[in-house]
Amino acid sequence: MKHNKVLHDRNVILTVVTEEIPRRPDEGRITTEKLSERFSRVTVRFGFMEHPNVPRALEAANFDLANASFFLSRRALQASAQSGLPLWQDYLFIPLARSASDITDQFCIPEDRAVEVGARMTI
Repeated sequence: MKHNKVLHDRNVILTVVTEEIPRRPDEGRITTEKLSERFSRVTVRFGFMEHPNVPRALEAANFDLANASFFLSRRALQASAQSGLPLWQDYLFIPLARSASDITDQFCIPEDRAVEVGARMTI
């Protein structure tokens, strides 16, 4: 609402969980909870050996992805002497975090359907 000045008709808060088992059976992979007329919470579970294909899992649960957009978070990390960690560890961790794979690749989300919203975090 703050940036787009619009509230969509259907909003899904999606959580992807990687479980401590190698492969997750399809039964129980997706749980859905209706929060209100416009909002639902969906949890998709994958095993740690699986490549999480979120669109395929949502389509299997009868979600219409033809008009869907994915809003993703992106964090820009900054070092801080007050973080509790030695500063050299901050300077080691931040480049490693930046070199992590892109979230759209990790979850197989089409790039033309993804909107990234950024936030600065001090560690």
